[in-house]
Formats: sequence, C-alpha cells, structure tokens
Amino acid sequence: MSLNIPERKKVMIIALSGASAISFAPLFYTYSLANPLTGAFFRMFYALPIFIILIFLLKLKDNRDSRTRRIAIFAGLILALDFVAYHSAIDYVGSGIATLIGNSQVIIVTLFSWKFLGEKPNKSIILALPVVMIGLFFISGIWDSNAYGSSPIKGVIAATIGAFFYSSFLIIYRFANRQMAPTIKLQFDATAGATVGLLVMGSLPLQSLEIYPIDFPPPWAGHEWLFILAIVCQVFGWMAITYALPRLPGSHTSFAVLVQPVLTIVWGVIFLDESPSIQQSMGMVMILFSIILVTIFGNIDTSDE
Repeated sequence: MSLNIPERKKVMIIALSGASAISFAPLFYTYSLANPLTGAFFRMFYALPIFIILIFLLKLKDNRDSRTRRIAIFAGLILALDFVAYHSAIDYVGSGIATLIGNSQVIIVTLFSWKFLGEKPNKSIILALPVVMIGLFFISGIWDSNAYGSSPIKGVIAATIGAFFYSSFLIIYRFANRQMAPTIKLQFDATAGATVGLLVMGSLPLQSLEIYPIDFPPPWAGHEWLFILAIVCQVFGWMAITYALPRLPGSHTSFAVLVQPVLTIVWGVIFLDESPSIQQSMGMVMILFSIILVTIFGNIDTSDE
C-alpha cells in the first residue's frame, strides 16, 4: 500500500500513539497487584466486550475465510504464553528490564527467518547476538551484589521465554493479517484466543513453575488497573499498532516499535522507583544497542553472497 507524505505522517502518529499506550502496560499491571496469570487473563477478558461493541457499531466488512480466522485465534493462544512469561519477568526483575528483553524479539524473528524460511540476514544479526547474550548475563545479576529485582536470574529466563513466544506470535499474526482484515476483527480473534488459552492455563497445576491460578475475583483493591490496562493497551494500543504497521515503510515501523521499551524504562524509573544496578544498566544498554542495530541495519539480505 503506497501512501503519500501527509497520509504517511498520520499513520506514523497512530503507530507512535499505539506504541506509547502499550508502554504503560507493565505500569498498570504492577499497580494491579495481580499475579501474572490473573493480570494476563483480565487484560484480555475485559477487552473482548469492547471489541464486540465496536464491531457491532462499525459494521465493518470482513472478507477473511475461516482458516485465516483460525490462524489469528491460534496467534492469540501463543500470545497467552508470552503474557504469562512477560508478567512473571516483571515481578522478578522489574518492568524496564523485562520489556527490553521481550523486545529483543526483533533478533529472534530474524534468526527464525534465516533458519526456517531461508532468508539470509544482514551481518548485523551476527554482531548483535553475542552482544545480547553478554547483556543478558549482566542483567541476570550474576556476581552483582546490587542487582535490582527479587530474582534477576528468573526474570531474565522468563523474559527470554516471553521473547520467543512473542516472536512466534508476531510471525503467525502477520500471516493472519495477509488479507488486511479490519483491525478490530483481527484483534478480537487474537484476544479471544489469548483469553481461552489463559483460562486453560489457569486450570492446570503449574504451581511448581511459580505460575498460580487466576484469582476469581482478582484483588479488588487494584482491579481498576486491569480494566484500564485492557482499554488503554489491549484495545487502543494494539488496534493502533495493528492498523499502522502494515501501512508503514520498514524504517518507520522500526522506529515506532522501539518507542515502547524506551518509554517503559522511563515509566519504571519515574513511577515504580526501579533502579537497576550499574552492571544491569550496562546490560540494558547493550541489548538496546543490539535491537537498534538489527532494527535499522538488519534487513534481509537476498543476495547470494
């Protein structure tokens, strides 16, 4: 889809607004005092009726076949796994670090494309990967008596697992959107899939993994934050991102995506008093540098060299 400059600016504003909205998700989740599975479930569950109302009011035409819709629902099931791992990482090591590691998915997606789709990556991915590994080592707090977080090592592991699931979700979700379906309907399908997936996970005995059942009802003292999380992040934020990214050039998309982890780090410092140690801060800088490197210079190399 080719857009003129004024249209592209409007779409870019939508993308940046969506990324900014999503950047508040860890803050709202932390304020809710919910456990990871409870927070993930209700951020999805409360979004569903809002999507239904919007679909009914807008009466948008949807030309997708049933198979494509099933793919979107399946993407939501994968997203459910990502959210549980991501929320757990926030509890273990803070919102800024967890979000930054989660956004290293840009590197994982590139590696996936190289391994399974035969797309040769730019050399930047080769340079970035060891830097990310060293950065994760620093963030984990090994040999660091001042490491931030209740369990930095568990946080790094959970965030890395979340990044793999997030990468899988993005690949499947992008495939589900190949027919450029109405944003609301596509997002509804993925959200419904995630809600079902989280509900199933809540019925499984996962306490040995420190994943505890969904609280019905959740802790009401902070429950309003889960509702705000659903509206601001899951509905508005993701709708804006889903609409804008397929319509933007790669360079614009990359910049918009990078806004989220940077803002989340800022919110963590300002509102949650997060204070990573010097060693962890070094690791964060290394990972952020690697993400920027791959995002800007890591386009797929289709040559035979």
